[in-house]
Amino acid sequence: MSETDAEIPLTHIHVAPDDAPANAPAVFVLHGRGADEEDLLPVARELPDDMHVVSLRAPDRLQGGYTWYELDLSGGGLHESQPHAEQFRRSLDLVAESVDAAVEAFDLDPDRLGLLGFSQGAITSMSLLLENPGRYRWVAALHGYLADSHADLDPDDIEGAPVFVGAGEGDRVIPVTRAETAAERLREVGADVTFETYQAGHGIGPDELADLVAFVEEHY
Repeated sequence: MSETDAEIPLTHIHVAPDDAPANAPAVFVLHGRGADEEDLLPVARELPDDMHVVSLRAPDRLQGGYTWYELDLSGGGLHESQPHAEQFRRSLDLVAESVDAAVEAFDLDPDRLGLLGFSQGAITSMSLLLENPGRYRWVAALHGYLADSHADLDPDDIEGAPVFVGAGEGDRVIPVTRAETAAERLREVGADVTFETYQAGHGIGPDELADLVAFVEEHY
């Protein structure tokens, strides 16, 4: 595991597989609000060991961690929150630029890139998929929702894109109904969506982790 000096816009941790061949597959990891680039590494370590892991840090400080954007609560509080529009746009661009830079810096296979996001990272991941479906081989969005800014997008090349959406029945931060709505919309536009709910709150339990690993092993 190493923090690299590669010219990648976002601070990151890069974990390379042992004896990685040229153009190896990779997963880009996007943490949740108030966490950092180390938060999801235990999850990423359970994924296939021939993948590069590039865990990105959100750009703005928040208490002891970082955030991808502030929350717009004008719609009725936390359960109806939306990303702050300008900050969300900036983070989407920073992640896309970081993905492109990492492909070059780490000699990744540009056709085998996955996104794994939790909470704000899941919201960001689903939006990135809708903006540029051809860039990502698969996406796993855990405990997130589809931002209003992207809910009406209907890209031509998303047909069959594998997406795993996980949600917690007891999630008090992002209700399961918001994740389900996101899954339904992604299905409508043609993605191949796996939607699962768990007896969990706003966190990744062992059953969800096992399903995530099985999904990635099938699609990466």
